[in-house]
Amino acid sequence: MNKLTQQARDRALERCRQRGVVIPTLAQQQDPTLVPAHIVQALKGVDMQVRHPLNLFRITWKNDVATGAFGGVNALEIPSAISGVPARIVGLVGRHFPTGAHKVGAAFGCLVPRLVRGEFDPTTQLAVWPSTGNYCRGGAFDSALLGCRPLAILPEEMSRERFLWLEEIGAEILATPGCESNVKEIFDACWRIRAERSDAVIFNQFEEFGNYLWHYAVTGSAAMEIARAQGLEAGQAHWVGATGSGGTLAAGDRLKEELPGGRITAAEALQCPTLLRNGFGGHRIEGIGDKHVPWIHNARNTDAIAAVDDEDTLRLLRLFNEPAGQERLSSMGVRDEVLERLPLLGISSICNLLAAIKTARWFEMDERHTLFTCFTDSADMYRSRLEEQNQQHGDYQAADARADHERRLLGLRADAFRELGYHDRKALHNLKYFTWVEQQGRTVEELNQLWDPAFWRNLRDELPAWDEEITRFNRDSGATIGA
Repeated sequence: MNKLTQQARDRALERCRQRGVVIPTLAQQQDPTLVPAHIVQALKGVDMQVRHPLNLFRITWKNDVATGAFGGVNALEIPSAISGVPARIVGLVGRHFPTGAHKVGAAFGCLVPRLVRGEFDPTTQLAVWPSTGNYCRGGAFDSALLGCRPLAILPEEMSRERFLWLEEIGAEILATPGCESNVKEIFDACWRIRAERSDAVIFNQFEEFGNYLWHYAVTGSAAMEIARAQGLEAGQAHWVGATGSGGTLAAGDRLKEELPGGRITAAEALQCPTLLRNGFGGHRIEGIGDKHVPWIHNARNTDAIAAVDDEDTLRLLRLFNEPAGQERLSSMGVRDEVLERLPLLGISSICNLLAAIKTARWFEMDERHTLFTCFTDSADMYRSRLEEQNQQHGDYQAADARADHERRLLGLRADAFRELGYHDRKALHNLKYFTWVEQQGRTVEELNQLWDPAFWRNLRDELPAWDEEITRFNRDSGATIGA
């Protein structure tokens, strides 16, 4: 460690000591029974959404919202009465993270390794979080706990709720042109910030392997826990996720590694079919990113592409949240405990659900198969979109609910779907060249490394070192909860 890095680490240690910041290990995020009892007890008196250092320990899929402590994996199984397919569809619920979305975990994965190694100084540097919505909120939240300055970058057409949340937490906000599919404009903003602000550190989720590794370790572990509880065997556990930053697809890599023979489907918007057809365009499925292949997307391990119509997602947002929609589903035999939890699905969550249904239909999966996915955030982030839908289309009626349920769920076809062979996967991988080599300063040699399965195995071998570094950092800081 050179002198400047050591100085940055020393200042980070002092900041954590002053603020009582103890950093959880990945092992604790995977299995909160490893969290010390005094921390668990203290958590019960802290609201999950407040800026309190203890909430770092709530960056896990296992928060018990009833007690404030921990429990099993937060997940929701979508019954066949909704999906129309016999295969089981299980979504890991992001609503029960701090900020109400799992992206706070991806931000943790990008920030913490640099913090504990002295590669980010929270006392002098600006933390920049380029995002299509939830990731910059997660980064701003993590930054607030450390008392450092966050800059959130997100497209100007994202939902009003995201901007209000960022304003409340005190983040500097940079709204870039366009909708969430305008990712290049976000990257361009990052280059301008690099040139203008020498104190800026860019935590780019689309290329930070900390994002991939956090999901492989923590999200993948949560999915595997359910898979084991269901007694799934090789070839029966599958992963579906919108490409977004490429991070959550790492959970599919974990499932494939432990239960070989499963499939990974990458979802995107039909209105911007970059992976499906090398296409482009704008759409309304907020938060999934487009018009490029993320650097951290392990394209060689992707088995299929599903494109989802954004109109379907908005119609189903109404079905799941409006009284007429709930009444329709109840009449079809959906249990009250499921109906009450359907608002846990935001727009991108519904996209993932529809991609899972298409995958089940394409591969003719039956009740022996489980498709895992992320229900990234909840309807809480899209109340303004529901208001817009009511203004545009009028009140949601029983006839609307019946039509949407029958057409957009039970009648959903496996169209705009592509099963990938070897050369199809290679073509996806090659698309990275145009964003990352031509625009973002990566090299062809680095790109070629990403096609090698050994690269990803070696990357995952770095995970044990994370916990060693976090443990050493906590020891050196001497931070005490509640300081």
